[in-house]
Amino acid sequence: MLIRAEKPVDFDEIDDVVRAAFGQQDEVDIVHRIRALDGYVPALALVAVEDDGTIVAHVMLSYAHLDERRVLQLAPLAVRPDRQRQGIGDVLTRAALELADERGEPLVLVLGHPDYYPRFGFESARARGIDSDIDGLPDEPWMVKLLTAYDPSITGTASFPAS
Repeated sequence: MLIRAEKPVDFDEIDDVVRAAFGQQDEVDIVHRIRALDGYVPALALVAVEDDGTIVAHVMLSYAHLDERRVLQLAPLAVRPDRQRQGIGDVLTRAALELADERGEPLVLVLGHPDYYPRFGFESARARGIDSDIDGLPDEPWMVKLLTAYDPSITGTASFPAS
C-alpha cells in the first residue's frame, strides 16, 4: 500500500471512494469546495493506493480559521467500503498527522466520530479552549490533536469555510 499526495488525475477516482464511503454526495461536494479554497494544501490531501494503482482511501488536511489564526482541520476521511476495518484509515490518518507535525503545525481539528479519533490522540477541543462556529455542536465529536508545536495560548472559535 502506497500513501501519497493526491494528484488532479486522481480526482474522479477519489470522488468515487468518498461517495461510496459516505453513501452520499455531500462529502464529495465538501472535498471539491476545499480544493477551491486558499486553505487547500495539496501536499496534505493523501490517498492510499493499492499495488495495482487503485485508490482505496482519501484524507484531507486543510486550513480553517481559529479567530485570526489558520489551523489545520481533518476532513473528510474516506475508505472504500470493501476495504474498511483493515487499518487503512488508521495508516492514512497517521501519515497526514505526521506530515502536519513535520510542517510545524500546532494542532489539527476534527469534527468526527468520538470512538474513532481518540486513538490518534484527539481530545476535547473545548477542554483546550477551542470552540466552533457550528450552532449546537455537541462536545463529543469536536476534537483537537495537539502537535509538537502546540502552544496553549492557541484558543478561540474555529470557522470552516468549506462546510
